[in-house]
Amino acid sequence: MSRRIEIEITSLSGDLATWRAAGAKLPKGVLQASLVPGGPVIGNVYRADIEQYMEGIEVLSVTAPKTASPLDPKNERVERIAEPKKGPDVVVTYAPKGRGPRRDGDDRDRGDRPASKRPSTRRDAKDGATTGDRPARAPRSERPADGAPRPERTPRGPRSERPSDGAARGERPSRGPRSDRPGRPASGARSERPQGPQQPPLTTIHRNALLATLSPEQLPVAEQLLRGGVPAVRAAVELQNKNAAAQGRPTIDATTIERIAEELRNRTNLALWKDRAGGAIGAGRELRLRDLRAVVTSAKTVTLDEEARVQLKELQTALTARVEHLRTQWNEKLEHAITAKNVKEALALVARPPDVSTRLSADAAVRVVALVSESLSAEQDSKTWNEIVELAADTSIRRNVKPLGIPADESSHAVAVHNAGAIPELAKLLGMRVPPPPPPTRIVRRPATRRAS
Repeated sequence: MSRRIEIEITSLSGDLATWRAAGAKLPKGVLQASLVPGGPVIGNVYRADIEQYMEGIEVLSVTAPKTASPLDPKNERVERIAEPKKGPDVVVTYAPKGRGPRRDGDDRDRGDRPASKRPSTRRDAKDGATTGDRPARAPRSERPADGAPRPERTPRGPRSERPSDGAARGERPSRGPRSDRPGRPASGARSERPQGPQQPPLTTIHRNALLATLSPEQLPVAEQLLRGGVPAVRAAVELQNKNAAAQGRPTIDATTIERIAEELRNRTNLALWKDRAGGAIGAGRELRLRDLRAVVTSAKTVTLDEEARVQLKELQTALTARVEHLRTQWNEKLEHAITAKNVKEALALVARPPDVSTRLSADAAVRVVALVSESLSAEQDSKTWNEIVELAADTSIRRNVKPLGIPADESSHAVAVHNAGAIPELAKLLGMRVPPPPPPTRIVRRPATRRAS
């Protein structure tokens, strides 16, 4: 589908004119001088309909530059200034909800009378008498007509007191201030969520620098390489040839485009890696360890130049420092768990080292095995015994663990049978043959969203 842009004529050579996008620095392509109405003039800006293909941009038609409107050639149109909006001329204020003043002229403050001491005016459904001290109302036929003087009201008797000790109605305990309630921050303070590790920021410095040095026929190929590598280039060529065949236009040679892609692949891969490395260096300690390791590992698939080698050395130094720091913390936590005889925490640390290359020392392994074997006795609580066995089965020291006994519980017996292949000593305690070890756990990897190189 064609689109319209503004172009500027940069040079003339016979029947051909060189053009570039209005405001750009580098030329973009050439066009036939006969397409420009009145002949092309160097420096003039025209409106052009273009079609972009893999091998470059084709100018379909050129029209005169946009001029002032014939209705207002001197730009003398008078703009109408809108009047500011005003409020309504009439403001309606509604009375607040609730009962008004007493009709008998009693202007006593109603707020000082507690609600618990109001008289009960419930009427008995059978005899029509009220349960409080208020006198019963006369029948409707004996009431004075409109306009007749009303008789004086009899003074009310003493109000019936309700029990105030909370016997009839449970009293609600007094609530403390909001700042003292559990789970609520103090007034004016906001609970901020801790910011976790971030993804490496994406930069485009090296990609933009690479695109600025390419010729017009290489530019669309490089853009497809940056998006998805050579498969993206092949897909774009196939789609363009399919559309050209449907419209009756000539197709392009896929071999030529692939040759250009092969020439630019190393340069685009290097620009992509430099942008990833620059983002990782800028993120610093906020970058996740696995993302930092992925950037360092992907350098093996790229032909590095001098600048990329400097970036790789800096990233390797940061990766080594962070791994050593995590190993030191891991060893300190493991030593503390062994000293405190915290079997569950020690097994959890052994099962999840901070790095794949981290190995448990021989001295620490012997101490953890002795601690676990001592905890797995018949006198141990069945629930705790089951948890320790499940944790030990996921560690690298599981085949060295020697339990002292199995609790007399069906659940513990089932757990022992299930993990007899991982811990062979359990099979001996059960009087059964040692089953083969369980197969290794298969790690399901996420599908890659784009090419790493």
